[in-house]
Amino acid sequence: MQDRNPWITVPTAAGPMQTYVARPAAPATRAVIVLQEAFGVNPHIQDIAERFAAQGFLALAPDLFHRSGTRELAYAQHSEAVALISQIGVSPILEDVQAVLAHLQAAEQIEAGRSALVGFCFGGRAAFTAATRLPDLGAAVVFYGPGIAAGPHATLGEAGAIRAPLLLHVGAEDPTIPPAQVQAIDAALQAAGVRFAQHVYPGAGHAFLCDARPAMYREGAAAQAWQRTLDFLNTELPPGQ
Repeated sequence: MQDRNPWITVPTAAGPMQTYVARPAAPATRAVIVLQEAFGVNPHIQDIAERFAAQGFLALAPDLFHRSGTRELAYAQHSEAVALISQIGVSPILEDVQAVLAHLQAAEQIEAGRSALVGFCFGGRAAFTAATRLPDLGAAVVFYGPGIAAGPHATLGEAGAIRAPLLLHVGAEDPTIPPAQVQAIDAALQAAGVRFAQHVYPGAGHAFLCDARPAMYREGAAAQAWQRTLDFLNTELPPGQ
């Protein structure tokens, strides 16, 4: 972790939003916006941001719970987490992502086309949602994002508006994204002509990349999904531009 204070304040339409920032060793020309799980910008999400920084990306993880006054929840607080994310629909997600993109442009001179969204769990749904509204976005990655194909905030019907290349990772045993929804996502993205890849990982369930939750973590699937993500981002947002 960094010696300096890694938190900055990004203004949004709903008030100030605390955002964790992980900087690479050299000045960055590309950025990743890490969108949190249902438990906030906790040490795991901060660690994900640091991993991206180690790969040369400027990584920012905005606190998408800032309207509620809750910064972080323990993994045992599942019901509280579900209640929080159920309140966050399209408008607040879009406001917050646009605020981070505006900050990147103004403070770092990194345009939306050189920025990617990478979301986990609720953040995966948020990344997909934002991609349907942001045609200039460079890329988007969805890690096990429930609620895309079904639920009160589903946006699969707007897949035709996605212009950014898209990468999705799903555990074959994830009860929150059953096979019928995986197939629906495939079909909708193909019909819309979106440039995408969706990978299903045998033996993995929800949150399989989260090594902070040993019962959920699957080392092989996590390593494969992470490498695919880096390869995808390095292709879509090449370093050095």
